[in-house]
Amino acid sequence: MDRYDNLYDVSETAQVRFMGLASDQSRHDFGIVFTHRFYGKPLVICMQTGQSTILSSEDAIDPNTLKRIFRLDSFAEAEALAHFFQENLPALQFDDQY
Repeated sequence: MDRYDNLYDVSETAQVRFMGLASDQSRHDFGIVFTHRFYGKPLVICMQTGQSTILSSEDAIDPNTLKRIFRLDSFAEAEALAHFFQENLPALQFDDQY
């Protein structure tokens, strides 16, 4: 079996926010993990599908990206989520991580 080199092993107390939203067509439940890792971008987890991504409010501008990542059925749904994430995710603060 191949040997892996340990790149990092960091424990951190993270803030987690759970948010649910619904429209006439769909419901979404997200867990948002705010951490100092990943250049300050939170980890966003879709509770229905298990899909996750590192996402800032700037990343959420493109609905096509959200449609692909979260496997959404419609562009309108992706646009609504883009607006939601732009309001509820922090702007990117570039911290020197490495």
